[in-house]
Amino acid sequence: MAGEERALAVLLRALQGLTLKDFQEFRTKLSEVQVEGGWNIPKDLLAKATHPRTLVSCMGQNYSEDTAMDVAIGLFEEMNQRDLAEKLLDEKVKEFQRRYREHVAREFRRYKELNSSLGDNVSVSSRYTALRMAREPRSQQGAEHDAVGTSPGCADTVTVTAQALLKPQEDGQPPQVVVLVGAPGMGKTMTVRKVMVEWAEGTFYAQFDYVFCIDCRDTARTKAASVADLVSKCCPGRRAPVGRILDDQKKILFVFDGFEALGFSLVQPADELSSDPREVKPLETTLMSLLKKTVLPESSLLITTRPTALQSLGRCLEGEHYVEISGFSAAMREEYFHRYFENNDKADMAFRFARGNEVLYSLCVIPAVSWTVCTILKQELSKKKNLAECFRATTLMSLFYLSWLMRRRGRDHGQDLQPFLRKLCSLAADGIWKHKVFFEEKEIKNHGLDQPDLLPLFLNEKISKKGADHGKNIYSFTHLHLQEFFAAMFYVLEDDEEIIDSSSLVKDVNVLLESYDESRKDLNLTVRFLFGLISQKSIEYADETIGCRISPRAREDMLRWLQERHRGVSHPSQALKLSQLDTSHFLFEMNEESSVRSALGRFTSVDLEDVQLTSYDQMALSFCVRQWAGLGCVTLRGCSFHRPRPTEELATSVLCSGAPGGCPRPLAELDSPIHPLCRALQHPGSHLRVLRLQWCGLSESCCAALAALLAQHPSLARLELGDGTLGDSGVRLLCQGLQQPGCRLRVLR
Repeated sequence: MAGEERALAVLLRALQGLTLKDFQEFRTKLSEVQVEGGWNIPKDLLAKATHPRTLVSCMGQNYSEDTAMDVAIGLFEEMNQRDLAEKLLDEKVKEFQRRYREHVAREFRRYKELNSSLGDNVSVSSRYTALRMAREPRSQQGAEHDAVGTSPGCADTVTVTAQALLKPQEDGQPPQVVVLVGAPGMGKTMTVRKVMVEWAEGTFYAQFDYVFCIDCRDTARTKAASVADLVSKCCPGRRAPVGRILDDQKKILFVFDGFEALGFSLVQPADELSSDPREVKPLETTLMSLLKKTVLPESSLLITTRPTALQSLGRCLEGEHYVEISGFSAAMREEYFHRYFENNDKADMAFRFARGNEVLYSLCVIPAVSWTVCTILKQELSKKKNLAECFRATTLMSLFYLSWLMRRRGRDHGQDLQPFLRKLCSLAADGIWKHKVFFEEKEIKNHGLDQPDLLPLFLNEKISKKGADHGKNIYSFTHLHLQEFFAAMFYVLEDDEEIIDSSSLVKDVNVLLESYDESRKDLNLTVRFLFGLISQKSIEYADETIGCRISPRAREDMLRWLQERHRGVSHPSQALKLSQLDTSHFLFEMNEESSVRSALGRFTSVDLEDVQLTSYDQMALSFCVRQWAGLGCVTLRGCSFHRPRPTEELATSVLCSGAPGGCPRPLAELDSPIHPLCRALQHPGSHLRVLRLQWCGLSESCCAALAALLAQHPSLARLELGDGTLGDSGVRLLCQGLQQPGCRLRVLR
């Protein structure tokens, strides 16, 4: 209402400046006005409006603000009062600009996330986390780059923030065209939201009077339009002063979000391009006119696109600057978790668990994966579940991310996605076998992946400027771990064909498992994903959400391999022992208690040597130990333990089950690097008799956890410790455990 009062106040001053004769002429002409879709002011009311103030009040009561201003401007022009008409028009434009900023703020300040409840929108300011963005020098625009997760990147790039995308460069001139490049899920649209909100709030981009965001996914359905039509579609109401807006080109920024979604040819004859912003042309011609600067040549452009559209886009632009998004740094990942949870304690718990899983943490460099991880962990926290047991999630979260990618394509394209996904998995597996992360265009065609509407969802595209491949398109998966995930899917997806495409890969999971056991330890993560994919939860999720069926035969073969792989290590006359830590990784990824009992049912001991046990290793081993009733002996020689921060382990204890009987655990015990293993060994039904921790660098902080184990374990009879620095206080803690009534120890070495 304040804006309406300002506009009518300007109109009042204009009428007060008229001579009596001109005022009477204005009133007479007003009685003859025909308002489209409206009505005339009754003549009896006009007859009583003998003073400018009463006339303005009469117009305000019968017309909207926009209509009143438009009518007055038209009448002043008829009366040749052009100065007054110009003043009113200026005021109308100022008021519209203010309302347009408010409209943009309303539209972009909050957004709806996938799977969120109705009305449960998220604030951009509370969720947005800065991204790693680098402005590539001219010599590298369009050059080949590494897939995320395969190299640290180019040292020559210049870091840039969302606020500085259009700031002046070294030559003092701001870039007129900026192309923001990033794979799906890297945060391009979120960056656009940030730009729009900060402009609307007056924080940044003050050099522009108007910023118009054109969603290419929605606009692609438009057959024909002028530039003025595109502007009007962005504006609230139907009376936008488009002519005046377009007059000052330098003050306009057009933002094209998701340029690759347009999908039409960017080759347009020069004589068909438009120079008139009001000329209606086919949509591709109008957009090409903006890109080629034949229309509004002084306006600025910010274009977001996936890498696969860069080559064709580059042919249309001149003087463009490229900025590439490469996801979150370590600090940014932690900040994102805190912004997502809005609760420091829960954010710390979730982030530390994510960081404890090296593969998952690496994938969190992709903002969409970080969102996936946070979404699932938030659900687990709301159920008060043990977060450690969520870490079947490396595979499940990858499946969740895949379903997110497929939803970006739309629900109407499931039929063409399924065969494409199988071909993509074949390419991934072919690359894993050959140690390849970059693929030439002929390989893409040979696998049947040359589908421009689907390819950008999964692969990055760059033009190589290296050696013999100069000028050729090079493709890579968004992240190396995603390539390993898709390679695993190749072996377990149900398919009638034994050989896919021209890669001649035999689709036999046994071949992969045998190669892994014999020499190809680099296949570890692919095998880990294999076991995650054959879990019952993954099978159900893949079928219901992605429409893919997991082969039951592959599941049988893999479980059989897992049971038999340790037979050659153990002596025939001895009981079977678990001597390879990766077995616990595979079972942990399945996260099925029954599978652990089945796979390890005939094993009686763990025997590991010279292993550095990470947080993930300890979670995996502890998960298996809790389901392993027949475990009688644990021997660790020369092993080291990742030492958690006190608050990290304390957070674990808050969420996980406490000591038997619900007793709180002392902080000294929680601070111990062997606390997770000792806690797992106390599970009900444990028949552990022997625990050997030799040359493991145990310190006195480990003694509290060992003392608790001694005090409560009903069958532990032998404890062997060697080459430790337990200290006097550590030994006293052990003695306290030995003195407890529940201690059954017979031998301490």
